[in-house]
Amino acid sequence: MSLGPVMLDIEGTQPSAAERELLCRPEVGGVILFSRNYTSPAQLHALIDELHGLRDPRLLIAVDQEGGRVQRFRDGFTRLPPVAELGRVYDEERNRALALAETTGWLMASELRAMGVDLSFAPVLDIDRRRSSVIGDRAFHRRPEAVAELAHAYQKGMQSAGMAAVGKHYPGHGGVEADSHLALPVDERELADLELEDLLPFERLIHQGLAGIMVAHVLYPRIDADLAGFSAFWLQDYLRRQLRFEGVIFSDDLSMAAAERAGDPVARAQSALNAGCDMILVCNRPQEARAVVEALEGYENPASQARLIRLHGRQAVTPEQLRQSPRWREAVAAVQGYDSEPLLDMDLE
Repeated sequence: MSLGPVMLDIEGTQPSAAERELLCRPEVGGVILFSRNYTSPAQLHALIDELHGLRDPRLLIAVDQEGGRVQRFRDGFTRLPPVAELGRVYDEERNRALALAETTGWLMASELRAMGVDLSFAPVLDIDRRRSSVIGDRAFHRRPEAVAELAHAYQKGMQSAGMAAVGKHYPGHGGVEADSHLALPVDERELADLELEDLLPFERLIHQGLAGIMVAHVLYPRIDADLAGFSAFWLQDYLRRQLRFEGVIFSDDLSMAAAERAGDPVARAQSALNAGCDMILVCNRPQEARAVVEALEGYENPASQARLIRLHGRQAVTPEQLRQSPRWREAVAAVQGYDSEPLLDMDLE
């Protein structure tokens, strides 16, 4: 059995019988976990072992563990500051900030790999243009060059921990006010403007080995009539051919409000895959997720399957081994040292 193109979620701290049945369908290739799926490191480890044991090759297990407002697993994990804190350090001491970014990427990925998690959807490559509240301090910096440098260092840390990096939200979510979870963001800029700013970090990291990209549910009407995640221009003409990206293209969650522009759930899924996505996310709506999986019966894309299999995590140690290592203790101290002001937990879905 190969990895299918759909990534789903589950309701609780272990899969139900119906969820296990769905996850064994060949159209499914991964599971994304949320805070509701987590109670303790021991519970998480057992859950992931169960999920990995359902299939061969095993399902990809993913999470959003960026830090700050978006950190799904908290108790038993190191608190990660928002990456904008690294941008603050960068303005004062560039080299120190780059070293801290690499350390933070390694720490985040190492703690997840010790649990068996394959992917965190990170780093965020959006520019903090002081417009998007849903991005805000999730962005490293307001300057594209700084974002590219910090994100590259963060990526190197992730890779050294055995985790592939997935940059988001291509081609840039920082230039719009609307939150795509709740509304349709429209960016009126021309392609040349995006190339000078928002696209620069994506281009740089692609040339530096970025393994995956998640696409924004944003409309750029002066460039293409379709939302980026459903656009053959953005995914095939520009990302694959112009930027020569050879990694995995993930949709953002097709249950988000902005994605409704592309039709009903099944139409969204088919449009995203036809446009060039390798894997689509369908979260928080189990009936829609089942409908999508059933509609994609018999779907095959050998190129996508080959890309997806390369995203499995590598070189995991046990949680005990990790916490006994000097590198982990030093990394925790370093990360705590630049966390200037702990934020209220918002845990954005």
